[in-house]
Order: sequence, then structure tokens, then C-alpha cells
Amino acid sequence: MKHEILAPLVGESITEVSILKWSKANGEAVKAGDKLLEIESDKATVEIVAEHSGALTILKQDGERVAVKSVIAFIDDSAKGTASAGALKAPPPPPGAGSPAPKSPPPTPSSAAQATNAQLETLSPAVRKAVVENQINPAQIHGSGKDGRILKGDVMAFIASGGARSAPTVSSMPTIQDKPGDRRVPMPGIRKRIAERLVFAQHTAAILTTFNEVDMKPVQDVRAQFKDAFEKKFGVKLSFMSFFTRACTLALKQLPAVNASIDGNDIVYHDYCDVGVAVGTERGLVVPVVRGAESLSFAQIEKAIGDLALKARSNKLSIADMTGGTFTISNGGTYGSLLSTPILNPPQSGILGMHKIMDRPVAINGKVEIRPMMYLALSYDHRIIDGKEAVTFLVTLKDLLENPTKLGLDFA
Repeated sequence: MKHEILAPLVGESITEVSILKWSKANGEAVKAGDKLLEIESDKATVEIVAEHSGALTILKQDGERVAVKSVIAFIDDSAKGTASAGALKAPPPPPGAGSPAPKSPPPTPSSAAQATNAQLETLSPAVRKAVVENQINPAQIHGSGKDGRILKGDVMAFIASGGARSAPTVSSMPTIQDKPGDRRVPMPGIRKRIAERLVFAQHTAAILTTFNEVDMKPVQDVRAQFKDAFEKKFGVKLSFMSFFTRACTLALKQLPAVNASIDGNDIVYHDYCDVGVAVGTERGLVVPVVRGAESLSFAQIEKAIGDLALKARSNKLSIADMTGGTFTISNGGTYGSLLSTPILNPPQSGILGMHKIMDRPVAINGKVEIRPMMYLALSYDHRIIDGKEAVTFLVTLKDLLENPTKLGLDFA
């Protein structure tokens, strides 16, 4: 009997995944429980194991992007298969499979930019691509599919009727002519998806960034006083991230719009703080989430961040680790960044950028002193957050960090 292996459903809003790497070869004998392959989405990497024993037949190859719940292989429990992975190679991919996708121009602001996150996420990949590339608001299209679902043919008919101007052609975009010393490789699936989401954020939200600076000496003094005892008692280091996470949760309670999201014509306010912490890995930036950060102690925050960072760098993050954040903190200062304008992580409405601590001369009580200063950047969705609220959020952070006793130092 042949048992189908399906591309897994790894999230409500995810309709496609990429095959990262097969661990078994085509025709190889596998046993129930064997790791077969790794599937990659924009949120995480998922391992698929064999549920049956038999001979493996691979239908989709490394690097291919496939629809969730589609058949990517099957196991024949009536066949023995080969003994080694090298005995049979997977059949060659169909023409064009695994090769870099044709370059398409980024969408320009238009009626398509008015489409909400919820509208675009409900479309199929082909329809979503056609809508964005042709700068169309899907609300303007009458869907002929089941329950009014928009089909690609509906989009093409809308364009043909003059409902939208055609997208720029690929030939109008500059191309790179390879020269000796150039090295061309396919873009990894996770990097493609990161790029898509960043462009999506830029074209569906009114993103602005406001700045402030904070004197980090008070926090440094607290760390210097308690770091050894903290690590000895809790088994984790006392880092800046727990101070910033605690400060953000307190500020978010005072400015709830910064912790809210837009869904269609509704504003969804979150009475909890699930804080995403951006982590850089070899395969790209991921944002695992610290759940209920507003109710965690400093030690619990440090442990949660440490565990998530370790899972991220070893590709062990689950979908649950990556979804549902309400606000994000990104620390570019670890790489030496002095100032930046972070991009929102949809559907969130705010992201805080931390930066490198630099000794700078500042005026303190009428005198010039050298202080360890850090620039803070808050990027926010101006559709829901006013400038006054954004500035007040950063001023609140500044006050809390320059007066750390207001953070409730539960370890002191």
C-alpha cells in the first residue's frame, strides 16, 4: 500500500512551504520514525518523520516551494527499497524547478497598498502575487470561486477590463550581467519569505520612526551591583534585554495603541504583552515570542529569551514559538549599529530598535559629562498610533530606564 506524505499545515496564514532538504534518497528503505526531510516556512523549520516503513518515492525536490497539504512523496510498504541513501538518486526536477524565480519588480504605492493584512493573507499565493504586482485592491474584484473566493482568472479579467494599470514588465528592470568573480546562487526560501513580508509591511502600513536617547549609566550601575548574585541565584546572566523588556511592557500598558493591531476596519487591543525578540541566525532573522512578558520576573524574562535564542540558532523553533506577538524588540546594537529605522513585523503596530551604547558628552545639571548613551528608535503604524503617542512611549521608556527602581527590581 502506498502512503502519501503531505506538506504540513504550519500556520493559519501560511499557504506554501519550501522543501529545505531531504534526509533520505529516492527509492531508499525507511522505517517508521525516521527523519525524512525538513520543511521551511517564513516562521520556522519543521521536521517530517516517516509514519510507515517501506520504500520512499520523492515527488518534490530540495528547494521547491509547494502548497500545504499537497503530496510531496509516498512510502510503499509493500516494497523493500534500497539499503543505502546513495543507491538511487532522486529523479531530476522538472524543467525550471529549483531555479531562481524570475525577478519581479517591487510593487509601488497604489490602491493595492490599501489592502489589509487580512485581505491579502486570505488569497492564494498566485492570486496574492497577481494582486500585488498589478497594484490592485482585492476589494474591487468580484470573486467567482466558492463563497466568493477570488481566482487568478478574476484578477486577469479585472486587468483586461481596464480596472488596473498593468504592472511594470521584468524587462524594464535593470538586470545584473554576470562577470568573472560573480557567484550566483538561489535565494533561500526563508530569505525570500522574509523579503516578501518586509515589502508587504512597507506597502500595507503607514510606517514612521521616531527617536530618543537614554542614559544607560543607571542600568549599568544596577547590573554591576547585582549581576554576580543574579547569575548565581538564577543560573542566567542579567542582561540589558530584561530591563528593556520590562520597561516596554510598562510603557505598553500606558500606551495601549502601540500594543494593538489593525484587522480590516477594526482595531484589536491586546491586554497582554507577547514580546517578540529579534534573533539573528545564519539563515536569517527570526522573531520568537516571549509570552505574557508583563507578568514575568527579570529572571523569567532572561531564561525565556535565552531558551528561544538557543532554539533559533539550532533551528528548533516551533510555529508556536513564532506566532502571536504583539510588539517586537530588535537589538541592532549587538552588531554595532548606532542608529536604524526598524521595519514593522505585521500585524504588529510597533517595534523598538535598540542600539550601541556609546560614551558621549551630555549636559547634566548644567555641566558637561561623559555618559554611556543609547539611541532608541520606535517604528510605528501611523494609521493607529499618533505621533504624540509614539513620542510619549519613548519618553516613558527613557524615564523608566534612567530610573530603574521604577521597573520593580524583583531581584534586588
